[in-house]
Amino acid sequence: MSEQPDDPTAPTVGVGPHPQPWPDDPRLDPALLREGDRRNVRDHYRYWRLEAIVDDLDRHRAPLHVAIQNWEHDFNIGSMVRTANAFNVAAVHIVGKRRWNRRGAMVTDRYLHVIHHDDEATLFAWLAAEGVTPIGVDNLPGSVPLERAALPERCCLVFGSEGPGLTDAMVAGCERLVAITQYGSTRSMNAGAAAAIAMYHWSLQHR
Repeated sequence: MSEQPDDPTAPTVGVGPHPQPWPDDPRLDPALLREGDRRNVRDHYRYWRLEAIVDDLDRHRAPLHVAIQNWEHDFNIGSMVRTANAFNVAAVHIVGKRRWNRRGAMVTDRYLHVIHHDDEATLFAWLAAEGVTPIGVDNLPGSVPLERAALPERCCLVFGSEGPGLTDAMVAGCERLVAITQYGSTRSMNAGAAAAIAMYHWSLQHR
C-alpha cells in the first residue's frame, strides 16, 4: 500500500517511477515501480513490498522489547513506536487501552510487531514465557542510573504513561528500575524521548 504524504506542499521524498525494464525481483511491488515510492523507508527498501520489508527486518531484529502503559491515550506512543522501528526491536507492547494515537508513528507500526496486553499481569506472563526480562524506566526511589546499568540482552524496557509514570503493579513486576540522569529543573522528561535514550543505551551494549 502506498504511503504518500497528506500535504501536497510537503517536500518530495523518495523516488519516482522505476525506469523499465523493471528488475526481476519478487520483493518489489509493481505499483511502486510504476508510480514511485514516497514512503518513509530507507533507500535499501525502495520499491519493496511491505511484506518483503517486514520479512527482511524479522531476520535482523534485536532481542529488545519495549512496553508502554496506555491508560490515558498517551500521545507519546506514536513517537516511541517510530523510534522502536528505527532500532528494529523485536516488538512493542502496549498495556491498557487498545486504541492509541498512531499519527506520531508515521506508519512505521506497519513494519513492527505491536502486541496488546490488557494489564500488567498479562504483559509479565508473556515476557516470562519468552524469557524476556522486564526493566522499568522511571526516576523512582531505588532506580539505578541508566549510564551505570548493564542491561540484559533479552529485556523489555517498560515505560509508564506520560505524567503518572509506572503503576505500582508494573514496578512490582519489573526485575529492576533504571532512571535517566537529568540536570535541569523538570521532574521528568517526555516518555518518547526517554524511550529513545534507553533504546540507544541498550544498543551501545549489545549491537
